[in-house]
Amino acid sequence: MSNLKAQERAAELLKKFKGDSYTFGVGVLEQVGEIARKQGKKVTVVGDTQTSKPIVDRVIAALKKAGLELTPDRCVEGAKPNAPREDVYRLESYLLHYGPDCVVSVGGGSGIDAVKAAALLRALGTESPEIDAWFGTNVATDALKRTGKKLMPHIAVETSASSGAHLTKYSNITDPVAGQKKLIVDDAVIPSHAVFDYGVTTSMPASLTIDGALDAVAHAIEVFYGASADKYDLCRELTEVVLDLVLKYTKRAVDDPNDLEAREALGLATDLGGYAIMIGGTNGAHLTSFSLVDVTSHGRACGIMNPYYAVLFAGSIGKHLKVMGERYAAAGYMKPGFEALSGRELAVAVAEGMMAFARSIGAETKLSDFPKFTPAHVTRALAAAKDPQLRMKLQNMPAPMETDQVDEYMGSVLEGAATGDFSKIKTLVA
Repeated sequence: MSNLKAQERAAELLKKFKGDSYTFGVGVLEQVGEIARKQGKKVTVVGDTQTSKPIVDRVIAALKKAGLELTPDRCVEGAKPNAPREDVYRLESYLLHYGPDCVVSVGGGSGIDAVKAAALLRALGTESPEIDAWFGTNVATDALKRTGKKLMPHIAVETSASSGAHLTKYSNITDPVAGQKKLIVDDAVIPSHAVFDYGVTTSMPASLTIDGALDAVAHAIEVFYGASADKYDLCRELTEVVLDLVLKYTKRAVDDPNDLEAREALGLATDLGGYAIMIGGTNGAHLTSFSLVDVTSHGRACGIMNPYYAVLFAGSIGKHLKVMGERYAAAGYMKPGFEALSGRELAVAVAEGMMAFARSIGAETKLSDFPKFTPAHVTRALAAAKDPQLRMKLQNMPAPMETDQVDEYMGSVLEGAATGDFSKIKTLVA
């Protein structure tokens, strides 16, 4: 598959995925005005005015040009990184007090996730005003059916090639005191419409570009690992396209932030990662990342952990690893001959290819690379994996893990990832 073809196929896949509810490409930002006008006359804008003010200003100008009234008549400051729960409550209060017809979120994954949760609480707060009540799968959907209530329209304007939050049913919210992230998984929080002008990502710093690229790969491969037979071909295609785009264009975007071809390619790749997690669920690396919020970014946490989880899953993902190995070898990150390997040897070879790519873009490859990482994070991660609200991640694994296996098997992964030692990792058999 040529890289040009990869980009064309990516666009086709996204159109199939979202239809008319997604506006994407280079130069599409100003279309947000006409999109929002279809939802009513009053709109609340939530965004990051510290790092994305020029983009927020363009969005506000487009909304006013379309004849919309901002309420309040300014941008409401969005959520801090990792969407702390207090920001969710603050944003909910704006939506309650100002009563807009729709909300427009402008930002990256954390900002969009916080607005998703705030809109949920605005509609269902009389059922339970505590965000903890809504963690888990389809809890809000069940309440909406029971009460007949509806969430307000939410237009998500993405500003960074990262989590795919503007396209998905996920909202990651953090308890900063506990240092733990939890997850809302619910079709009800999918934004009504999404807009992503890939051109605005030229302002992304290199660190966020790397985070987004690693997150795109994590979404694609983790879903691919657990794909059901009827979804296997689609998940394989998503993984192949994501890897083709990320492996070729990430370093180009890091080296030249204004490379629009590279920026568009990474935007498409992260969007396809969002598509993947609407087909199936992520698993090991994402689960562990939730306990590393005070150590590193989400994308890097997933990027670090995925090679080690590949070894854990070695007995269940042989054909998946062959597909991945083809892409890493074609991009020059693996030596020829991996095709003859199988089992654990194949998993280690592909894991080393993943780590070679990470090093090429300046990303870390083991947990001890981070000064803030301590043994306490291992304890936290193992405890979180046993939380019933996160059980979906264990069950999404290609070899589903039970809570009584967490300490033995996930513990071995964390021990290996701490120092970069694959030999410490046990293999989980389905």
